Amino acid sequence: MLKEIKTVQENADLLYSEQEVEAALDKMAEQINVVLADRNPLLLCVMNGGIVAAGKLLTRLTIPLTIDAINASRYQNKTAGGVIEWLLKPATPLKDRTILIIDDILDEGITLAAIHAYCLEQGATAVYSAVLMDKMLGHEKPITADFIGLEVANRYLFGYGMDYNLNPASQHLILLNNNYKSMV
Repeated sequence: MLKEIKTVQENADLLYSEQEVEAALDKMAEQINVVLADRNPLLLCVMNGGIVAAGKLLTRLTIPLTIDAINASRYQNKTAGGVIEWLLKPATPLKDRTILIIDDILDEGITLAAIHAYCLEQGATAVYSAVLMDKMLGHEKPITADFIGLEVANRYLFGYGMDYNLNPASQHLILLNNNYKSMV
């Protein structure tokens, strides 16, 4: 597995440097701090991909908030999405709360839309979403994120929480792999 990961890293293109990603996180945090200043949001980290983005944003947020997690996945360790599987629902009640969902990437938008709908079904008064990456697919998505770090091409991405076969592969860089399908 390590040899495969090294091969993938060596053949990947750097899309955004650590400095560019950190600057995008700064911008997102500034926007969140303004928009949600008086809302005391419940921050829902989408597991597992959203861990890095949520952790990095938390250190930049200056507003009162509560933290919890949610895990809904269409991928189940695959590169193509299927049916949503709910692995973890928040322990904190959502009723009458402002929710901030944080995830690594907005791809097709199906999972984020389902989480958004779930929050409203549970009685949330407002639901916002923040994604580190918004993948440009060339067609409408069922949801748009309220806070977006960076836009990316429709390619396989890894780094900053986005994994390669469940391995973070790169903790500091967003990498773009043009030959992903031929390498797995």
